[in-house]
Amino acid sequence: MRWSQTLIPSLRNVPKDAEAVSHQLALRAGLIRQLASGVYSYLPLGFRVLLKIINIIREEMNRAGASEVLMPALHPAEIWKKSGRYETLGEDKISFRNRSGHEFVLGPTHEEIITELVGTNIKSFRDLPLNLFQIQNKFRDEARPRFGVIRTKEFIMKDAYSFDCNEQGLDVHYQKMSEAYHRIFERCGLAFQVVNADTGMMGGKMSQEFMVICPYGEDRVASSGSGYLASRDIAGRGNPGLQTPVSNSKCPEVFDTLNLRTIEEISHKFKIEPRQMIKTLIFMADDKPIAALVTGESEVNEGKLRKLIGAKTIRQAEAHEIREATGAPVGFAGPVGLKIPVYADWDVVGIADGVTGANERDKHLKNVTCGRDFTPTATGDIRFVKDGDLAPEGKGTLKLETSMEIGHIFKLGTRYSESIGAYFLDEKGERKPVIMGCYGIGVNRILAAAIEQHHDAKGIKWPAAIAPFAVEIITVNHADAKVFDAAEKIYHDLAAAGIEVLFDDRDERAGVKFNDADLIGIPKQIVIGERNLKDGKVEIKDRQTGSTELVDLSAIIPSL
Repeated sequence: MRWSQTLIPSLRNVPKDAEAVSHQLALRAGLIRQLASGVYSYLPLGFRVLLKIINIIREEMNRAGASEVLMPALHPAEIWKKSGRYETLGEDKISFRNRSGHEFVLGPTHEEIITELVGTNIKSFRDLPLNLFQIQNKFRDEARPRFGVIRTKEFIMKDAYSFDCNEQGLDVHYQKMSEAYHRIFERCGLAFQVVNADTGMMGGKMSQEFMVICPYGEDRVASSGSGYLASRDIAGRGNPGLQTPVSNSKCPEVFDTLNLRTIEEISHKFKIEPRQMIKTLIFMADDKPIAALVTGESEVNEGKLRKLIGAKTIRQAEAHEIREATGAPVGFAGPVGLKIPVYADWDVVGIADGVTGANERDKHLKNVTCGRDFTPTATGDIRFVKDGDLAPEGKGTLKLETSMEIGHIFKLGTRYSESIGAYFLDEKGERKPVIMGCYGIGVNRILAAAIEQHHDAKGIKWPAAIAPFAVEIITVNHADAKVFDAAEKIYHDLAAAGIEVLFDDRDERAGVKFNDADLIGIPKQIVIGERNLKDGKVEIKDRQTGSTELVDLSAIIPSL
C-alpha cells in the first residue's frame, strides 16, 4: 500500500477531549475518527488492525470446534420481554417502532436470539452438543461514552454460545473456550489476568473475566500477595474480628438535620468522620423489606447481601417502600427501633457512639452503639472491598487496580433455554432444557488495550500479529532518482514475497516521515538514504526495541 493512495490523517497535537493514551494515539495515528459521541469510523490503518484481531479470533474459535453464524442486529422487542431482560436493559437499550408500530431493539447482545434459533432447530440429544459464534456490531446507549473505543455506543464483539445435554458437557465447552481465549489474547500480544466475576445482567451460575490492567477501564480487580484474584464486584475479604468498643454515652440522642439527607452533607455540617456513621439502606429481598448497614464511606454490595440473606432476588427499595418500612422519607433511615430484619457489615460492629438516621424526617441519632441500641439479624461481609482490607484467606491485604474487561465467559445453565424455549428429548424421551454457556470478546477493546500496553512517547509499538503492516518503507530524499528507484524495487519485492508493506511515497521532509512512522508503529522500518545506498545498504529499524542495523540490499527479506 502506498501512503499517497490511502487515508492516514496523522495529527501532531493531542486532541483536547482525549483522556486515554489509546484514544490519543488512535486519533493522532489516523486509526479512528469520531462521528458522534461514542460512535467511531475506523480508517484504513485502524480497520486493518481490527481485521487482524478478527482473523486471530476466528482461527481460534474454529480450532476450538465452534461454527460461525451471523445473526440479525435488529431484534423484535417481544423476545427480550420473553426472557425478562427488556426492563433490565433500561435506558441502555436502543429501541424504536417501525412504520407498522412494532417495537425493535438494536441488539446489545444475542443470548435470546441464539437460543430461539437453536431451540427451533434441535429435537433430541442427538442434535447436541453445539457451539456457535459470530462477530458482529452491538449497540448500547452508553450514558457516558469515554476513552475512545474503550466505551462506545456501537462496538464489535465476538460472542459464542455452547449448547449441551448436561453440566459435564458445559464444563468441557467452558474449558475449551477458556483455553481459546488464552491463545487469542497471547497472540494479540496482551498481558492479561483471569478473574472470578459477577454474572450481572447475563445471569447464570458463574463467570470469569479476562482483564488487562488499564487506568481507563471501568472495572477494578482485587488481589493479594498470596494469590487471591477477583473482580471487585464479587471480591470477598477476611473477617477483621472487630469488637464493639466501650461507649462513652448511656443512650442515643436525637439531633436536628433539617434538609440534610446524605452522609456527605451531615459529615460536612457537623464535622463527623464518615467511618463513624452508620449508613442504613432499605432493600426489597424476595419482595420483603430489609435493612443493610455499612459504615458511611462504604458501599453495599447487593450480591454479597443477597448471599448473606439467602434471597433469590434483591433490589433497592423505592421511596414509598422506604417510608412504609421506616416511617420516614429517603435519607433518614436508621437501625434503632426498626421492625424489619437488619443485616450489618462486620465494620459496623466496631462503631461505638456512631451517627445514623432516626427514622424521622429531618432527624438523626448520635451515640448509637451496635449490640446496645440495636441487634443485627446477622452480620457479615456485605460491602465492596477496599485497598488494605484483609484478604479472604487471612494472609496479607487486598490491593485494588483499575482494569478493562476484554473477554468474559459464563456458565448460563438454563437461564435462557427455559425462558425462550430451547428443549430437547433425552435418551429416555424426557423433555429437558438445553444447558448453555456464553463467551464474549470485545474486539475494539483489544485494539485499545494493545495500544495501552505497547507505546512510548513517540507513538504506538504494535505487536507484530496485529500490526496494520509488517514493514514500512521510508525514503530520506524522495526526490533523488536512485533513492526512489531503490524504494520502488524493494516495495515490489516485499509485496511479491507476501509481506504486507506500507510505502511512504509522500514528497515530505524526512523528519515528518520519521515522526509519522514512529507514531503509527509499524514493527519494521526500512530507511533508504543516499549515503547508505552508495554502499548497497539500507537501514532497518525495529520499532519495538529501537535497534537499527545496516543490511545489504540483497539481504533485506531474510533480515525482516
